[in-house]
Amino acid sequence: MYAIDFGVDMPEKAAALYELPFEYVRAHVYAERTSDNRDLGNKPRWLHGRPRPELRRALENIRRYIITPRVSKYRLFSWLGSETIPDSATFAFAREDDYFFGVLHSAIHEEWARAQGTQLEDRPRYTPNSTFDTFPFPWPPGKEPSEDEEPRVKAIADAARELVRLRDHWLNPPGIAPEELKNRTLTNLYNQRPEWLANAHRTLDEAVFAAYGWPPSLTKDEILARLLALYHQRAAGQAPHP
Repeated sequence: MYAIDFGVDMPEKAAALYELPFEYVRAHVYAERTSDNRDLGNKPRWLHGRPRPELRRALENIRRYIITPRVSKYRLFSWLGSETIPDSATFAFAREDDYFFGVLHSAIHEEWARAQGTQLEDRPRYTPNSTFDTFPFPWPPGKEPSEDEEPRVKAIADAARELVRLRDHWLNPPGIAPEELKNRTLTNLYNQRPEWLANAHRTLDEAVFAAYGWPPSLTKDEILARLLALYHQRAAGQAPHP
């Protein structure tokens, strides 16, 4: 599916030059937007009510960014090219480094997200204010060392790159029939969870545990207890970098 997007401030005459998408919006959106009870003010009917200019600026100078579904059976993270604007069904992280991707996709962050998030029926909902904003990364975001400076950062990045490489090969193998390709989704992959996928996540998790200086044998409750303690220490300005 595609969303028609005329950006943040395109004038109506300029938008109309894109004849087919503009005429579709005029035929299907204008009347609904006119009768919409939401407070959209005097915003143009051919533009999105909330075009998120801050997000667009954040994506301007990077080639890719991380996304995760708002509601999902599994807490999955993927790369998306910065030429694509995400819709409201996903959350976007304006980072293009493999280290950050790896920490987000680790069991440590998943346990925190499940504990701090909410549920929609039987599917966890990712809520940034209570999950991402409160999650204590191994190093505070923006203050982490580079891969060249810190072996633990490189280990996480290497494990994340290998996980993505293996997944991409499964999702889009060469020579696959189109009818089978439709079934090659991340949800179907994680439903099957083959051993190579479990091994890739195990390697990633071990690298993230090492960055915290924690043993990989911690239980879920122990992980959450340590994360909560680290969160309070950081909030009080007491926690040193690992």
